[in-house]
Amino acid sequence: MESFYAELIGTMVLIVFGSGVVAGNLLIKSKAYNMGWVGITISWALGVTLGVYVVAGGSAAHLNPAVTLAFAAIGAFPWAEVPQYIAGQLIGAFLGAIIVYLVYVKHWKVTEDKGAKLGVFATGPAIRSPFANLMTEAIGTFILVFGLLSIGANEFAVGLNPIIVGLLILGIGLALGGPTGYAINPARDLMPRIAHAILPIAGKGDSDWSYAWIPVVGPIIGALAGGFFYKVVYFESSIIGLIIFIIVLASLVIGTKEKN
Repeated sequence: MESFYAELIGTMVLIVFGSGVVAGNLLIKSKAYNMGWVGITISWALGVTLGVYVVAGGSAAHLNPAVTLAFAAIGAFPWAEVPQYIAGQLIGAFLGAIIVYLVYVKHWKVTEDKGAKLGVFATGPAIRSPFANLMTEAIGTFILVFGLLSIGANEFAVGLNPIIVGLLILGIGLALGGPTGYAINPARDLMPRIAHAILPIAGKGDSDWSYAWIPVVGPIIGALAGGFFYKVVYFESSIIGLIIFIIVLASLVIGTKEKN
């Protein structure tokens, strides 16, 4: 159960920093109102960094069901540990969302924008397009998993890895986060979205369940693809794997052309 509690606490810290900065940015009369995208991405990166630090060896500090599934799929993590990791991540994300709600409890009523209130808890697309949004989330999580595996293959000074991982998250947010808000983590979006639906938030709208599957399915697809790319194409230098990867990219390009 140590891994369960570690993942729970680490993911809770991640959401407190991440959803907390979005709340400060979007909710009326917050002193951090309109701080902007750079501030949001920095706080999410710090949330990941500190979330990993607080795990303190109690788990592998995945804090993300997609990462856990991808690592297990390529043999880098035991399948027997997967259920308790994901359970901890889901519960931790839900508790973190509740904490953010409580911190900003006086700001919900004075904020009339229902979309802003939902945005504190869950991601949403800048331009709604299921295919494009799913692809964006998959690509972002692909980079995340490939980056995590690459970071793990290098030796750093003791205790430095969480900072490097935080910089990876910062880069993903700045470079790839604009179209969908970069969930890149099923727990990060699903559980706070459920919290939004349940909590007594004054004047809230619906929780946009028609979009909710994208930040769950997209990250899982991207994480598995990132793990496959690292192990087969990069680590094993497989020309067959590279050909498959190129075919997939070409198919996506053709798919976007048809959609447009």
